[in-house]
Amino acid sequence: MAGRRGAPRSEAARLAILDATAALFAERGYDHLSVEGIAARAGVGKQTVYRWWSGKSALIADCLLEGMLLPDRFVVPDTGDLRSDLTAWLRAVEAVIDSPSGQGLFRSLIAAATENEDVGRRLRESLADPRLFASRLRQARDAGDLRADLPIEDVSEAVLGALVFRTLARTPSEPGYAERLVDLVLGPSPS
Repeated sequence: MAGRRGAPRSEAARLAILDATAALFAERGYDHLSVEGIAARAGVGKQTVYRWWSGKSALIADCLLEGMLLPDRFVVPDTGDLRSDLTAWLRAVEAVIDSPSGQGLFRSLIAAATENEDVGRRLRESLADPRLFASRLRQARDAGDLRADLPIEDVSEAVLGALVFRTLARTPSEPGYAERLVDLVLGPSPS
């Protein structure tokens, strides 16, 4: 590759660095994450990390793109019952947010996104993943189960915003919170 300096990128080293970043991020949070610690855990020199990434924010962004920071339990189930599936998904997200490691992870992600525009953009892309509930809302809208003019992206952002606000405010889950959010999206549950 013309214009590139340094040794060729080793895929094994790249993955080791991203694995170390994700593990240390989950353990310590963004504020206590260091390139030195990442390099040591990955078994590479600090200069190797800096050769490929500008710093910890760029590493976090790559971990987000690789799907290494947000657990698979954020995938919305599809049982055919939209209300039940969205409620189950929100309860799973609440459980992660309410856990000590989950609180730190989410607050750290928010801090990383506010520090680095690229991380913020990539975080938005990760949360807008079609496996999340926006695609389920689109399917329900297309099937006529939701009003045709429902602004899916706005609704998705509003629900995610409520979760982010809870995380920042360190507000513990309340009984019925997931159900109330789903009622805001779908309307009250039929009796």
